[in-house]
Amino acid sequence: MLTKLLRLSVILLASHTSFIATADISQALQHEARTAENKKRDVARKPEQTLAFFEVTPEKTVVEVWPGSGWYTEILAPLLAEKGKLYAAHYSDKFTLLPADYMQKGRTEYNTKLASHPIYKNVTVTDFAPLADIAIAPAASVDVVLSIRNQLYMFEGETSLKHALANFYKALKPGGVLGVVAPRLPDHLLNTEWKKTGYVPEQLWLTLAKEAGFSFEDRDDMLLNPKDTADHPSGIWSLPPTLAGTDEEKAKHLAIGEVNQMVLKFRKPRE
Repeated sequence: MLTKLLRLSVILLASHTSFIATADISQALQHEARTAENKKRDVARKPEQTLAFFEVTPEKTVVEVWPGSGWYTEILAPLLAEKGKLYAAHYSDKFTLLPADYMQKGRTEYNTKLASHPIYKNVTVTDFAPLADIAIAPAASVDVVLSIRNQLYMFEGETSLKHALANFYKALKPGGVLGVVAPRLPDHLLNTEWKKTGYVPEQLWLTLAKEAGFSFEDRDDMLLNPKDTADHPSGIWSLPPTLAGTDEEKAKHLAIGEVNQMVLKFRKPRE
């Protein structure tokens, strides 16, 4: 009887904690620093559910890997502003597969965003390149590492993803979470030339994360899109919001919607 009561208490506490976390994230979604254009993508990207699934709460220390233009930063910065900490591990010039001017432009635009509102004053920008030995945050200081749509790891092959995972593992505290959102390659395309499409096999993440020392904890289907066949002329960049291709292709791909994505949660074992 006592065991059942303890289990019920744990379940109720977890549900209560999840409810509070979701409420905090919901409030961050409404922050004035968020652009109207970025808010339009909430329906497709489900940031409230995604961050809650990855256990992001206001007191956590979080690394956002390759934040791009700052879509998630607009949510994470107000969420973590008072009690937490946000590291933005942006492009490094040691990543050679993207043009240097493209990466510099991205970092400049990101820094401009950070200077645009006081809510970003506590965001610390660091560097990240998958094959470079650069600390994305102090060792064992981070509660959650978020890798969201960072498919460019695979452009340098599996070794690149292995090095990235080792970097994430080093930054995380024991018990910390690695949250992955990535375009999922359908199993029937495993034998195709998929590495430049932006899609990645789920099993590859599972295998290499395990080799890096992580425990796989859970997956969520919230971002799966069965309309996405993953065989587009420009890979994931054919789909919204990029919509690469001709006007006819854009109309077709707009109807498909955003890319089919896997949502995977890994944990660094507790000591």
